[in-house]
Order: sequence, then structure tokens, then C-alpha cells
Amino acid sequence: MPSGLVALLDDVSVIARAAAASVDDVGAGVAKAGSKAAGVVIDDAAVTPGYVTGFTPDRELPMIWRITKGSIFNKLVILLPIALVLSAFLPQAITPILMAGGLFLSFEGAEKVLEKLGGEKHGATLEDEITDPVAFEKARTSGAIRTDLILSAEIMAIALAEVSDASLVTRAVTLAIVGLVITLCVYGAVALIVKMDDVGLHLARKPSRAAQGVGRLLLKAMPVVLQLLGTVGMFAMLWVGGGIILHGLEELGVPAPAHTAHAVQHWVAQASGALGPVTGWIAYAAASAVLGVVLGMVIALALHFVAKARGKGGAAAH
Repeated sequence: MPSGLVALLDDVSVIARAAAASVDDVGAGVAKAGSKAAGVVIDDAAVTPGYVTGFTPDRELPMIWRITKGSIFNKLVILLPIALVLSAFLPQAITPILMAGGLFLSFEGAEKVLEKLGGEKHGATLEDEITDPVAFEKARTSGAIRTDLILSAEIMAIALAEVSDASLVTRAVTLAIVGLVITLCVYGAVALIVKMDDVGLHLARKPSRAAQGVGRLLLKAMPVVLQLLGTVGMFAMLWVGGGIILHGLEELGVPAPAHTAHAVQHWVAQASGALGPVTGWIAYAAASAVLGVVLGMVIALALHFVAKARGKGGAAAH
């Protein structure tokens, strides 16, 4: 009996050590993967406010919550199983899928550029007459969730790359934690951003002069901040999309475009002295954005041409 009890306790201690090691592996994987995905997180936070601004204040938080739930669904229900299956059975398919997502982001960004240049608007906007507010809100929310799917795929792919040598369970838990934490952080920040004007209005009505001053400052600043975020979001789509394509081409054996972008990055970094890390990153992002806007413009103009041709064909048939 004593020897059996000792053996049992020894087995329990082995299991406990294994569990502790797994927790440590997951924690290390989450920290590593989360830091690597930080750039895409910034892009996600910059893109999303554009989908929910301009609506009445009572609709902003419900829209953000719907987008948040859609983002969690994207990461945990769609992308997590796909990532685990592909990493186990068909890892070579991950890069082409990500590149398709990069092309979609480039297309979306190019559409925004065309709109700013005075081209046709990409779908309904707040400047148009809205005959069905419920349908319009649903369309905007769906658009945000579709864009989130691409950004989430990039986040999950980056996280997966950082824990590719771990066990299946560790990979699954790490991806799930990274997905949840990033989603809550991004859309929590988005909620704060879009509601800051309401906070400013509330403070401006306070009897305290200090509160009124802060409130007026927020009311004046938020339109500028939201416009700036819209512009950043547009460029974010382009540099993330272009960056995905650069990395994908390199993975597929076409390294020249990525090497050129990295050469520009290193040259700018070396010429900038102490500011090298920042300016180098900006240079690489700009190079990625150039590729993104070129590819996006080609896709957008081709789709516009096809749409017009179909329209003319339909008119001729009548």
C-alpha cells in the first residue's frame, strides 16, 4: 500500500509538472505571438472607427458590439479550426490564402483612394440619401466584419507562425487567447474613440470651468481625430495588404520585391541615425503601400470596367 501510494503521488506530481509546463508554454506563446501581431492590431483599430462614425450616438455601441461578436466568430469559429487543420495537413496552403486576403485589403484601400480622388463611391455612404437606416447599418456592420476577417486571418497566421513547433493543444489555446485578447483590446479602444465626443459633450455641460474646457477640447478634437483615423485606416489597408503580398511572394520563391522593400528600409534607417528604427519601419510600410495601391487599383479598375460593361450589356438587351 505505501509503495502504491508513493507511486500514485509520483504520477500526480508528473502530471502537475506537465500541466505547469503547458501553462508556461501557452503563456510564452501568447506573449510572443501578441507582440508580433501588434502592427496588424494598430491597423485594425484604425480601420474600424470609419464604419461606425456618423451614426446617431445610440447606435454606435450596438454596432461596435455586433462587430466585436463578428470578430470573435471570425477568429474562434472560422479561422482557428482552419489554421489548425492547415498547419497539420496542408501548411503550404496558408500563404496563398493570406495573399488572397492581402489582395482584398489592397482592393478595399484602393477603392478609398479612388473615392478621395473624386471617383465613384464604393457602396452606400453617409453622404447618400439613406432610405432604409436598418439595412444601411447592417451593410456597414457586415463590411466591417468582412474586413476584420482578413485582418484577423493575418493576426492568427502570425500567432500560428510563432507557435508552429508547439503541440496541437498549445497551438489551439494560444491562438484562442490571442484572438480573444486582441479582439477585446481593439474594439474596446474603438468604443472609447467613437464615444469621446459624447464624453466631451457631457463635460461641457458641467458647472466646473475645468470640466467645460476639457469637454470643449474633446468636442473640437474628435472630428479631426476621426478624420485622421479614416486616413490612417485607408493607408493601413494598403500597407498591410501590400506587406502580405511581399511576404507571400518571398515565401513562394519570388524574393525580389520583398528584398527591394527591405533595402529601402535599411537605407532609410541608416540615413536617419537615432530615428532609424522608426523611419525604417515607415519606409517599409510606404513601400508595402505602394505595392498595395498598384495591385488594388488594377483590381478596382478591372471590376469597375466589368460592372460598366455588364450595365451597358443589360441596357442594350432592353
